[in-house]
Amino acid sequence: MLAGVPEGSVDRTLVELAQGGDRDAFAALLRAMGDQMYAVAFRVLRDPDLAQDAYQEAMISAWRQLPFLRDPESFEGWVRRILVHACYAESRKRTRWTTNVRVLDLNEEVEGESGHAIHDREQLELAFRDLTVEQRAIVVLHHHLGLPLVEIASTLGIPAGTVRSRLHYATQTLRRALATGEALGAPKERLA
Repeated sequence: MLAGVPEGSVDRTLVELAQGGDRDAFAALLRAMGDQMYAVAFRVLRDPDLAQDAYQEAMISAWRQLPFLRDPESFEGWVRRILVHACYAESRKRTRWTTNVRVLDLNEEVEGESGHAIHDREQLELAFRDLTVEQRAIVVLHHHLGLPLVEIASTLGIPAGTVRSRLHYATQTLRRALATGEALGAPKERLA
């Protein structure tokens, strides 16, 4: 599922070469999965700079820990786990979100979208930011990467029940925000 590469198809030989210290093999692995990994970090952290920092930290950590990976076949899940934990760490470093304000004329349709669609997307984004980083990670891994809940639990090293619970509460929060028209933690008044 990484960068158009089917799950489990990262070349085992590349992983083994990288484990032996081959930087070119590791670079090839990063080329094969880098875009997808950054996309996961961005969707979890909702900020391009934080996502880039988490991605870089994860790849440095993966390079350092790679010699200790027992099963080269599990490389993809292993590196996803490192990335999600790097996202958690980056989120703890920066607890305040910056607000990106973009003024749109709601009387004009933007690329075929109505003002209602833009409003709904904004509400969903605000609600998504209200989720904990742990909930966002599970939503992204499940809905963006299409991973089954059992695999997410294995990847994150948490019980499957915890994954189901976090996904359930995240989904409730997102639905509630869309139904009521406002995110839980969002300010009631907004400047345009």
